[in-house]
Amino acid sequence: MIAIIDYDAGNIKSVEKALIALGEQVRVTRSPEEILGADGVILPGVGAFGDAMERLERYGLVEPIAQAVERRIPFLGICLGLQLLFESSEESPGVKGLGLLPGKILRIPDDGGLKVPHIGWNNLKFLHPGRLFKDLPEDSYVYFVHSYYLEAGEEAVVRATTEYGALIHASVEKENLFACQFHPEKSSGVGMKILRNFIDVVNEAKQGGCSRKM
Repeated sequence: MIAIIDYDAGNIKSVEKALIALGEQVRVTRSPEEILGADGVILPGVGAFGDAMERLERYGLVEPIAQAVERRIPFLGICLGLQLLFESSEESPGVKGLGLLPGKILRIPDDGGLKVPHIGWNNLKFLHPGRLFKDLPEDSYVYFVHSYYLEAGEEAVVRATTEYGALIHASVEKENLFACQFHPEKSSGVGMKILRNFIDVVNEAKQGGCSRKM
């Protein structure tokens, strides 16, 4: 079972629908017990960084998220869910992120005539091999909706980049922790393949008995 964390931050239904279409058992939840008992966890989200962190804290989800990552449960952050994994965001000065990975979230420059927010399809460049992108060609197109982007503190975790007014770290991977700035659930066949690859990671971890440390 894959747990989708429910913290009133949007795009949950589209993620749930995509996983069900792939034949996966899904539970939308904010229960720490269900999150820590899941085979995989997804943190979705759209909206403001500061509001999202306030809701995670209000619902008592900060510690379960950290525990899930520590126990090596495969974990995927999507869009705002990626941004929350890092330390801070220019969108919400003074608000600390989850800090599970080093890096900061910056505003996309609006000079040069580019429209912000960035809404649309961009191609990916693969910086390092990533399990989410298994059997996908470089320059695959995925769908973005965002005004802020990741500048990771460790280049080694960056798996894919794109360009839109800046070099955007579009996907990261470190051990059991994965994240995408784009929306795989809205990225047609490429996005479904990315979600299928995450499900494969979940299944491999489950079969290997290493999906969590009790």
